[in-house]
Amino acid sequence: MAKKTGVRYVCGSCGAASSTWTGRCLTCGEWNTLTEEVDISTLSAKSSGRQLKIESVISAARSRLPRIKTGLADVDEVLGGGLVAGSVNLLAGQPGIGKSTILLQVAYNAAKAHRVLYVSGEESARQVGMRAQRLGAQHKSLQLAVSGVANDIASTISAGDFDVVVVDSVQAVAVNELPAAAGSVSQITGSTQLLSAAAKATNTALILVGHVTKEGSIAGPKVLEHIVDVVLQLEGDRYGGFKILRASKNRYGATTEAGIFEMTESGMKPVDNPSEALLAERQLSDGSIVHATMEGSRPLLVEVQALVNPTSYGYPKRTASGIDLNRVNLLIAMLERRTKLKLADRDIYVNIVGGIRLTEPAADLAICMAIASAAKGMQLKKNAVVFGEVGLSGEIRHVPFLEKRLAEAKKLGFEAAIGPSVRSGGKPAFLMSVNNIRTALNTFLEKD
Repeated sequence: MAKKTGVRYVCGSCGAASSTWTGRCLTCGEWNTLTEEVDISTLSAKSSGRQLKIESVISAARSRLPRIKTGLADVDEVLGGGLVAGSVNLLAGQPGIGKSTILLQVAYNAAKAHRVLYVSGEESARQVGMRAQRLGAQHKSLQLAVSGVANDIASTISAGDFDVVVVDSVQAVAVNELPAAAGSVSQITGSTQLLSAAAKATNTALILVGHVTKEGSIAGPKVLEHIVDVVLQLEGDRYGGFKILRASKNRYGATTEAGIFEMTESGMKPVDNPSEALLAERQLSDGSIVHATMEGSRPLLVEVQALVNPTSYGYPKRTASGIDLNRVNLLIAMLERRTKLKLADRDIYVNIVGGIRLTEPAADLAICMAIASAAKGMQLKKNAVVFGEVGLSGEIRHVPFLEKRLAEAKKLGFEAAIGPSVRSGGKPAFLMSVNNIRTALNTFLEKD
């Protein structure tokens, strides 16, 4: 096929570009995935461009608008204080996790002081209205539209009639000029760029809902996360437990904060004391250790459970829920090498209660003590929380936010905390320091 001037062909599967159309993508090998796009690099700057409007940085800073509050304190904290006018925010999460629910609540709360439009590309107006009625999210300033055409949505935003616009979802809308189907790489990129340009030109806070793949990453090209200003992830078990809102990218605030929510009949509710709720049904037994973790800047006490059984197969089974399995296997190998535990012929199961996922290395000591406790049928001598990073030599390493972890443990009535030694200053009386994993197991575990 002859090459057209100013046109390129982009693969809808991998995003690779080609100057000519072929039935099969030469990069990923997929068939019939190439779609036609305008090649911007071939356009003449003199013929299509215009001189930019220039202003000083000082005048741009003075024109800053106040943030838009969402009515949910945890969401505002994750955003860095609320929605920024003209910002483009992407919220992603598993199907059924509660993305549409929490955004309808945010839209309703923002509508009390601002003009808000909720655009649904996946559901009918009646479906959205039924959810709003169930959540009690009905307000005269909250408007609803149903459309899957990005051009129409961008035109509505450009009119400047709304302060906040929610689009559910970016994978369900398409640009008229692109022949590809909605949800393809070119349509996701084109729709996001079109909507973003309209939002920034009118200082409209735009919230896009994003789908995720079966691996858990945001569906579409990686450039989608670069285009937007804020990337939010709603994590957790969609069938129960807590839902955690995190920001993996935030141009207007920190990415260390986290909001913890619980799904109820009236929508997503912030959890005031998640540590107490997570430990409410805990039973004292071997293999149960309470770990003091950090979700953003807030401390959280979670129960780490371990179960160790003789294997019935030639190769022992290792399963982990709520923590990286590779990290668990590394800690098991360290325990066999640095202690007298024999785990090569044992099936080991590790579970983090409440749907919480631990990612920080401070959980190492709690996991090791839970596995050792289950393997030997022993329990902690004291009602204590445990935290600390464990090295391959068995040493216990320092972790940040020591004071916050200790304060949360005291508030929940624990007698002590087991953790690494303090680097500088006086050691808190509440903290029982350990230097290596072998000392920790011999000192603090006893027979039931």
